[in-house]
Amino acid sequence: MTFEKKIAIILREDLLTWQKLNVTAFLISGISGNQDIIGEPYVDGNGVRYLPMLRQPVMIYSANGEQLNDLLKKALSKEIYMTIYTEELFKTYNDTDNRAKVAEYKTEDLNLVGIGVIGKKNHVDRLSKGFSLHE
Repeated sequence: MTFEKKIAIILREDLLTWQKLNVTAFLISGISGNQDIIGEPYVDGNGVRYLPMLRQPVMIYSANGEQLNDLLKKALSKEIYMTIYTEELFKTYNDTDNRAKVAEYKTEDLNLVGIGVIGKKNHVDRLSKGFSLHE
């Protein structure tokens, strides 16, 4: 099956496992909350309903800090929607503090540990070219 849009999460390669999982969850929550990419609810054989999930796969890549900054610069010039997670957010514990912490930094000074992107498949493919799939 082919999709018009592609979803990718790019994580800084030196994160601890719990950090990678946490960052991925936050990044995908922003993407799924603002795009028409959620499917229908799930219902098991007993009729129990479960929340819907994304309708398409999410590719997860690894990068270093410099690559994340380059990716951000390139993505800003494309029809790409993004979520970001910075190192400083590991020390905040709510959305208000998270947004305030990001606002303290200029775009070029963000200490990125992860970026989530969704956009036209060919745009996301070009942005993620050269990145290794996360292992």
